[in-house]
Amino acid sequence: MQGNGFKISITVFFLLLSGFYLWPSIQRMYMEGRMDDMEEEAREAYVQENFAKIRELDEKSLKLGLDLLGGMHVALEVGVEALVRELARDTDPAFDEVFAAAHERSLGEGAAFIDALVEEFEARDPDARLSRYFRNDDEGITRRSTNAEVAAYLRGETNGAVSRAIEIIRDRVDRYGVTEPSIQKQGSRRVIVELPGVDEPERVRKLLKGTARLEFRLMADPEDVRRSVQGLIEVFEEEADTLADGSAAADTSLDISAILDEEAPGGNRLLEVMQPIGQGVIYGAVSEQDTAAVNRLLAEPEAQSLLPVGIELMYTASPEATEGGQEIYYLLGVRDEIEMTGEVIDDARVDFNQITNAAEVTMVMNSEGARTWARLTGANVGKQVAIVLDGVVYSYPVVNERITGGRSQISGLASQAEAEDIVTILKSGALPAPVEIVEERTVGPSLGRASIRAGFISVMVGLLIVALFMIAYYRTGGIVADLALVINIVFILGILAGFKATLTLPGIAGIVLTIGMAVDANVLIFERIREEQTAGKTLKAAIDGGYAKALSAIFDANITTFFVGAILYSFGVGPIQGFAVTLMAGILASMFSAIVFTRIIFDYLVIGKRVSVNYG
Repeated sequence: MQGNGFKISITVFFLLLSGFYLWPSIQRMYMEGRMDDMEEEAREAYVQENFAKIRELDEKSLKLGLDLLGGMHVALEVGVEALVRELARDTDPAFDEVFAAAHERSLGEGAAFIDALVEEFEARDPDARLSRYFRNDDEGITRRSTNAEVAAYLRGETNGAVSRAIEIIRDRVDRYGVTEPSIQKQGSRRVIVELPGVDEPERVRKLLKGTARLEFRLMADPEDVRRSVQGLIEVFEEEADTLADGSAAADTSLDISAILDEEAPGGNRLLEVMQPIGQGVIYGAVSEQDTAAVNRLLAEPEAQSLLPVGIELMYTASPEATEGGQEIYYLLGVRDEIEMTGEVIDDARVDFNQITNAAEVTMVMNSEGARTWARLTGANVGKQVAIVLDGVVYSYPVVNERITGGRSQISGLASQAEAEDIVTILKSGALPAPVEIVEERTVGPSLGRASIRAGFISVMVGLLIVALFMIAYYRTGGIVADLALVINIVFILGILAGFKATLTLPGIAGIVLTIGMAVDANVLIFERIREEQTAGKTLKAAIDGGYAKALSAIFDANITTFFVGAILYSFGVGPIQGFAVTLMAGILASMFSAIVFTRIIFDYLVIGKRVSVNYG
């Protein structure tokens, strides 16, 4: 054993280091085993009692991926078209036509939108310049800039928007509290988000999609709302009468209250999906499943012509339950002029109403915002101001007096969780462009447990088959190689835990593959030892020669495979990266165990003359 002191020390060190990083995972598994045997009430009490320890162990334990732990996989696409439209200035009908044509080409042919926009623009007028719509002195885009320069500017803004979106989404996810999320860019405009352990899909959707565009607007005049609702009812009633008997005889003295007291006239498309109210700023009440139908009806030209000038229709953010248990949203009349935006908000926090104890969001404005807010509220005492976030109205309080100090509240929220999510969105900042969810997958915890069980079985079966083969073919040498396999798995898991890597189902496949590859080095060594023994050398000399001659082949084979794993990690995403990480960790661990660990064992057995070594 002389000369092996350093090898023994480094092996013990790595074993202890792996054990140190894996110990929290072992403790967490033990606690989960105890909780599985408890009744529900006892389990909840146990979690509350050990909450701090459980949270600490979760942070230090080996991280499990989405496919093992359960959770959500979401693919988001940044709205390039919306961003370009927002960057454009002084647009006219000609620009709108070009924009629409580029949109059609982008959808139909799959062409890049910016390229399609430039080509469509030049096709209509080769001498015209896009710079008339996209002037930006800060970015060097002037009236003399070429279309190529404008296109490069737009591409740069798009790439910057995607990178900024990734930063904002990461901030929101971190504030949400997801453990080890995966957020990556895919292609030129997509962001892939994986959230292990998430079991509130709807809440996450709102959190990821929210652009954080906060606006303060005045509400519509109640009298204008009443007249508009009456006119809408009459239009759709005339349509129903025309379809019924071919005449357009309608009751022009139709009263909203009368309609509410009686059953909705048959065939009126509006009254079938919306209950008109026409009181205050509320147009009507709409159930969640009917919102799309109401939107289509109100987008018709006849309906649009009856809306007051400068008024937009927006839904309330939270539904209200009716006596029948149905959830409805109110459709409100809101002025399209934006008085203030979220840029004036310096801070936001969750507070609770002193009377109702309901969760609210308190916003603190900067000095400029405080002055504008004081002027706005002072000029509109007795009127309602809408607080709009991402196109929906969260609250529309009546202004009782001029408000100084730059504070405002969002009230009427459904829960504390909703208030926390709004604060998260406001604090993380506004997305530079709208994002849409183009792909979504949810993995349940039960499926994750089934994947873990299947992965564990596959590892054990693979280990057993390889172990039996090595023992049958190499006898004592096979037993030593099997011990190295066990050490190899411990090292792999220790490396993953130490570097806070995430173990996924493809990662388990990488471990299974590594088990087969791990014995490759041992096979090379054992066959070289056999050749040396056949040449007449003693066992000790054969072992020395076998290790020396097999070393170059082992390094060549494993280093090339390691490089392949590095390439997979660099260019792959999600599951491919999980496989690559485990493969690289397995290669490093198997080389160490085959070259160092097995040599220590052989020296102990042969040089120490404890037992003779048989290679079959």
